[in-house]
Amino acid sequence: MQLFDDDDFLSTTPKENFFQILETANKNIVRSELEKLVERLAAAEKLLEDKGLEEEYERLVRTLPVSAPAEFEDRKNSLFIETVGNIVSQCE
Repeated sequence: MQLFDDDDFLSTTPKENFFQILETANKNIVRSELEKLVERLAAAEKLLEDKGLEEEYERLVRTLPVSAPAEFEDRKNSLFIETVGNIVSQCE
C-alpha cells in the first residue's frame, strides 16, 4: 500500500509528511500511535514531576524554541519521522 508518491515524500518536511500520513493511513493505526505518543509524554511529565523538575521543564518548553531553534526543530522532526515510520510500517 503506497500512501504517497516518492517525489512528494522527498519534497516535503517531516511535519508535512506526518500530517499527510495522519490523514491517509489506517485510522486505528494512527490512533494507536498517537496514544503511544501521549503515553510517553505523560510518563515523561510524571518522571519530571517526581524529580521536582516540572518548573524547569515548563521553562525549557517556553525558551528552547527561541534559544536553540535548530536543536528544537531537529527534535520535533525526529519525532515526526519516528511516528510516520511506525505508522507506515504497520500499514504495509
